[in-house]
Amino acid sequence: MIIKGKVHRYADNINTDEIIPARYLNTTDPKILGSHCLEDLDKNFARKVRKGDILVVGKNFGCGSSREHAVVAIKAAGVSAIVAESYARIFFRNAINTGLPVFAAKEISGIKNGDAITINTATGEIKNLSDGKIYRAEPMPEFLREIIKAGGLIAYVRRKKKISKD
Repeated sequence: MIIKGKVHRYADNINTDEIIPARYLNTTDPKILGSHCLEDLDKNFARKVRKGDILVVGKNFGCGSSREHAVVAIKAAGVSAIVAESYARIFFRNAINTGLPVFAAKEISGIKNGDAITINTATGEIKNLSDGKIYRAEPMPEFLREIIKAGGLIAYVRRKKKISKD
């Protein structure tokens, strides 16, 4: 699968409270969470992001608490994937579990805000369409691609369970 989108670029150590502030954790409505995504970091993010856009961030993305609300907010805002130098482990797992493609790539400093990129989920190749440069992320294993394609772990398990009953 190829993911294509416009980049929203941010720095290192973005925590889950910056992704979705605690004051919004009294709702599970994705639309409300998406409308407040990253607002303490970038008050205009939810207005700027368009369906299919891609977050490109530095090291330790999603650190802090283990709230799934953070991933739900990012997806509901319209983000189709995240490329980071590294992730907090629990955030990475929450992203996979909720069906958000996440990629780890060591050297992504050349990707700038507003660039258009493509991500090949099978090979990990990230191509910057704005300048033609190629970056490498860890390829997503087939079983993770299947979970993402299903929309997350619960949908994947339901699909597998239904297939095994037939």
